[in-house]
Amino acid sequence: MASEAPVYDLILLLDTTIEQERRDTILANVEDAIDRAGELVGRHDWGNRHTVYEVRKHSEADYHLIQFRASPALLEQLDHNLKITDGILRFRIVKLRPGTPPPPDLRPAAMAAAATAAPEPSSLDDEPIER
Repeated sequence: MASEAPVYDLILLLDTTIEQERRDTILANVEDAIDRAGELVGRHDWGNRHTVYEVRKHSEADYHLIQFRASPALLEQLDHNLKITDGILRFRIVKLRPGTPPPPDLRPAAMAAAATAAPEPSSLDDEPIER
């Protein structure tokens, strides 16, 4: 019995110094390759974020998460194409285990909304400690 292809996460860090049109073209090419030989499951644009450490002398990157189903041949094609594409600072393809929860919404607007909607942490320092 043939099983369904596994779901993969592709995390792309794009160079913020190149024009937005070029970044959009890179994303469109990746999605086109996935659509031709696999199945696009989800796309999450996380926007410009500071990196923890410099990546190719850049301290900021345009983060994108693309979730898809693919064959090994598509994975090899993506790996090859992403390695030689200018404007990609770093990428990683990760196979997800069944039951993996959905990715967090890391867009700046969603993060700000979540921060304002979060309840105030309760302070246990106000209560006396019984000994």
